[in-house]
Amino acid sequence: MPLLNEHKSEEEKSFALRWYEVRNRIKEQFGQRPDINAMLYIIGMNEVGIVKDNWEKEEKQDLMHIAICKLFSPDGYYRYTHTDEDGWPHYEANASLPPLKLKEQDELLKKKIIDYFETL
Repeated sequence: MPLLNEHKSEEEKSFALRWYEVRNRIKEQFGQRPDINAMLYIIGMNEVGIVKDNWEKEEKQDLMHIAICKLFSPDGYYRYTHTDEDGWPHYEANASLPPLKLKEQDELLKKKIIDYFETL
């Protein structure tokens, strides 16, 4: 199935192209085309400002959580509270994310990831 076909709306075509461009940008930097989890991991590392070759499993989960908080804080779902002595940002939940179907969650996360990388 072509990336940009005539059956998609202009908005869908634009979204698909922007997602492709962001993934390729990350692939050029890291050598592999990332999935959503890898993108969240990278965003988390960027927000913490620490790059290590080996992270503990709990640290990886924390990095992905920080990424989610960062991505959804502009919409008021999370609020940055402080950075601890180790340099890790902390957020407070303000509201629950709306219940979405799996595909809707996937698309929303992709949109937030695109926005994040386009503003860097």
